[in-house]
Amino acid sequence: MIKKLVIIMPAYNEEATIVRSIRRVLSARIKGVSVNLVVIDDGSTDRTKKELVKIKNKRIRVLSHRHNLGKGAAIRTALEKTGGDIFVIQDADLEYDPADLNFLLAPILDGKADVVFGSRFVGSGPHRVIYFWHRVANQLITLLCDCFTNLNLTDVETGYKAFTKAVAKKINLEENRFGFDPEFTVKVAKNNFRVYEVGVSYAGRSYADGKKIGWKDGLVAIWAIIKYALS
Repeated sequence: MIKKLVIIMPAYNEEATIVRSIRRVLSARIKGVSVNLVVIDDGSTDRTKKELVKIKNKRIRVLSHRHNLGKGAAIRTALEKTGGDIFVIQDADLEYDPADLNFLLAPILDGKADVVFGSRFVGSGPHRVIYFWHRVANQLITLLCDCFTNLNLTDVETGYKAFTKAVAKKINLEENRFGFDPEFTVKVAKNNFRVYEVGVSYAGRSYADGKKIGWKDGLVAIWAIIKYALS
């Protein structure tokens, strides 16, 4: 039976990469899976929306927020308005390669996992070497999250996460911005879903290229871990 894969792509001011990101996703071929893409224009103020209008493909659905609400809110909107068997979070910034989707989805398609994290810090794929202190912050956040969840993940903040329909239905997401990642992880652990991690390649971009996450988002992540672990 062919499973419906829904790739969720939040986009905020990604005019330079959105079209290439979409083309790369649609070129992915995964045995036994039909690939569908939901792009959420999260209140972009550049030409992102105009670039999206140019793309005509029946496998793409475009949703919009009038104002910028954040990555978590965009993912929540997509889940509320789209049905599928498997969901994948795919950033619109070309940092994660859709060629890795086969690795990411394998544990789910094999019936072993409910959730798969694509780690930037394990595996043999190419990784751009950039921002030492980001790596340190990520390791600290991941360690804290592992302590509270009793998981042994290496990359809680990864932008590549896959999960089943059962997970999407069970977990009630609340965070609007980058607090989504720790909230999702804590709630997955609390519900005893089967979690796997696979290595993925990573082409990290610089702030000059449009990278958006900053140190304040790290503080939000720490707060979210404590908040949802103790609630």
